[in-house]
Amino acid sequence: MSDRNRKIDYIEFNVSNIEKTKAFYSAAFGWTFKDYGPQYCEFSDGRLTGGFTTTGPVNSKGGALVILFADDISAAQTSVENAGGKITARIFEFPGGRRFHFTDLDGYELAVWSDN
Repeated sequence: MSDRNRKIDYIEFNVSNIEKTKAFYSAAFGWTFKDYGPQYCEFSDGRLTGGFTTTGPVNSKGGALVILFADDISAAQTSVENAGGKITARIFEFPGGRRFHFTDLDGYELAVWSDN
């Protein structure tokens, strides 16, 4: 079992324009970036990584997607369901691994990912 199992591992922001967003965070905070195509970019602030994506709606009131890591993504999805969470996107593949999305009891959306 990894040290990051079932812990917050990543955050993701829906943005309207990745290039403008990268320019802002680079100028404001010195963040660096790794592109994964026209709809996704990973950022690093030197300690934490996250992503900017244009694949979902922008929430102008804020609200980054908090992403947890799981060694066993199927078991994590089952645990979320058994605890009363609502699965909003079942396990799907993406470049780098697999993930699912869920809402907690108060309606906050989170995701869980695995690299296997």
